[in-house]
Amino acid sequence: MNLFVKQFAALATAVTVSFSASLSYSADQKNIVETAVEAGSFKTLATALQEADLISALEGKGPFTVFAPTDAAFKKLPEGTLKTLLKPENKSKLAAILTYHVVPGKVTAAEVTKLSGAKTLNGQRVDIMTKDGKVMVDGATVVKADIKCSNGIIHVIDQVILPADKNLVETASAAGQFKTLLTAATEAGLAETLSNKGPFTVFAPTDKAFAQLPEGTLESLLKPENKQKLAAILKYHVVAGRVYSEDALAAGEAKTLQGQKVKISATGGVAKVNQAKILKTDIDASNGVIHVIDAVLMPPKDKKLTASEACHKIREAVAQGASLYNCGHYDQTAKLYRKTMQNVLTGVEDMPAEVSTQMRQALSHSKNMHCASQQAWTLRNALDHAYARMSAL
Repeated sequence: MNLFVKQFAALATAVTVSFSASLSYSADQKNIVETAVEAGSFKTLATALQEADLISALEGKGPFTVFAPTDAAFKKLPEGTLKTLLKPENKSKLAAILTYHVVPGKVTAAEVTKLSGAKTLNGQRVDIMTKDGKVMVDGATVVKADIKCSNGIIHVIDQVILPADKNLVETASAAGQFKTLLTAATEAGLAETLSNKGPFTVFAPTDKAFAQLPEGTLESLLKPENKQKLAAILKYHVVAGRVYSEDALAAGEAKTLQGQKVKISATGGVAKVNQAKILKTDIDASNGVIHVIDAVLMPPKDKKLTASEACHKIREAVAQGASLYNCGHYDQTAKLYRKTMQNVLTGVEDMPAEVSTQMRQALSHSKNMHCASQQAWTLRNALDHAYARMSAL
């Protein structure tokens, strides 16, 4: 690492000497766009920024770090690619590519050497590594570094770097080892969400992981009548937002779309989500990131309430509700009773059928009532009945 620091520092020094006199003269007084235009070797980049409506953004306060492809770098793109990207109908795609070259903050050459990656304005992360004494950003080489501007810094690269353009489902499908996961997501009605919305972080079990489930488990989950249970399990593998591996480990846990949290840890060089090993991290997709795991995660079962515990919850709710009602807060009272009833319905094991039926009917009828006071009394009567019945158990 020390050798590389020296080499990179030498590169930065060379840039300072070789960069044009007009650029070195008060370059740090010009913003990123002005500096790039004055350099004369970023005409294509400037045109692309104009077409993507990003000029004003990069002329803003910042600071930004721009990995700037030269005109020669753009010429390396496949024939017709640039012409297609500059068409008005491809404006969003062009903007996604250009923002993939911009990192928030001012990251100097010395700081770059300490990084393995950096999050871009695109949302995805570029990988940073050293190879043969050179700095690599994804597949591009930094050929000039530390060009200071009034609102950031420019590092010149020799290739256009491209973000992932496939969504989570397409990315998983292309990998070839998530066929069972994709089948399950389709059956659970989640595939469309993972294709079009986001961003999401997916802890993706491989086909081998699903094969390790007890015999008959997967077949049972894929039955139409178990769609809700399957969806809950799959949502337990998905976290809102892009959570890269270093951030996940630093947080130690993450709340899933299912509602419960997963624990994230690393011991002895092995990273885990709950008890599942993380086999591969930070696979970018256009609408999220994938971490590959070796086991299917099962949400912890909710602790069931005893009849006595349910009665205690009802008693507390009624006492609180009576106080709210007497103060004229009828809507709040109805909401409290409704929530208590829903918790009792889902939480009590072996509830008498007559009790659950009456509570469900009360919930249904109250929805059609326009008077909050009437709603509260309807729900209260059902709770009183449930309390009396379960107290006798």
